[in-house]
Amino acid sequence: MSRDFGYYWLRILVFIAVSICVGSVFHDVGSGYHAILARGACGGFISGFMTFMTIGGFPSFIEEMKVFYKERLNGHYGVAVFILSNFISSFPFLVIISFSSASITYFMVKYHPGFSHFMYAVLDLLLSIAVVESCMMVVAAVVPNFLMGVIIGAGFIGIMMATAGFFRLLPELPKIIWKYPVSYINYMAWALQGAYKNDMIGIEFETSQPGQPKLKGEVVLTSLLGISLDHSKWWDLAVVAAILIAYRFLFFSILKFKERALPIFHKYYTKRTLHHLKQRPSFRKTPPLPSFRKTTPFPSKRHVIHSLSSQEGLNSPLQ
Repeated sequence: MSRDFGYYWLRILVFIAVSICVGSVFHDVGSGYHAILARGACGGFISGFMTFMTIGGFPSFIEEMKVFYKERLNGHYGVAVFILSNFISSFPFLVIISFSSASITYFMVKYHPGFSHFMYAVLDLLLSIAVVESCMMVVAAVVPNFLMGVIIGAGFIGIMMATAGFFRLLPELPKIIWKYPVSYINYMAWALQGAYKNDMIGIEFETSQPGQPKLKGEVVLTSLLGISLDHSKWWDLAVVAAILIAYRFLFFSILKFKERALPIFHKYYTKRTLHHLKQRPSFRKTPPLPSFRKTTPFPSKRHVIHSLSSQEGLNSPLQ
């Protein structure tokens, strides 16, 4: 991973560049009335698009899967070892990406002050990026090529963004399918809720008209952003971690299933192919063509076969 510049190093530079752009756009957003929308938009961009950029590593996932299949056939290691080693080897790079991006955006935007709030933002971004990487590994194990993987992965993350609670509030989502169960298994919905709680709880915002009492962050979360305060932000972070583990387990299950099912599928496909080949005229065993020679019921006198004993006294053709 460290030797391939495009695997993580280029992605680190891109994340840093995008973080600087986001920090400059939302620089010192403040706590005014219009800052409520700005803080929500910045949190939605970080939880949505900045995690969406993780699909840039999908070509490397495809190459890594090719190496794994070859080494697995040679019996070098098992599926569980591959998944664990892949996560451990990528973890330092994910820490660099999340820590650098969160540091730039957090202090340029001037989110909720405090070291614990900052570390929560780092962990939230770290787990979100890890979930997207695990999701793309699942896609890489299913699809046969790079193009299909990017299309399916981008479409899946797009659905996650649509049901995360930013473009439409969670209480307003259609209950069938989109709220139950999509929003509950959506890592981005839980990550965004935790990010909003981490930033707005304990902060007071100005109202639209001067002289009125300030709006508490808790009121903004429940009334304007549709975020429930029945559980803490750490519960949201724990759910994101659980979704990460679930994706890794799904990745393990798919690889084990392919390992068991592919030989059976290849055997069935081979038998079916041979069956179709046998039905082709060029592969049929046809009887030889009948002879067109005129057959007579009695042999001619020229071809009468005599025994050797009866041929005594006959003239030899050499005489």
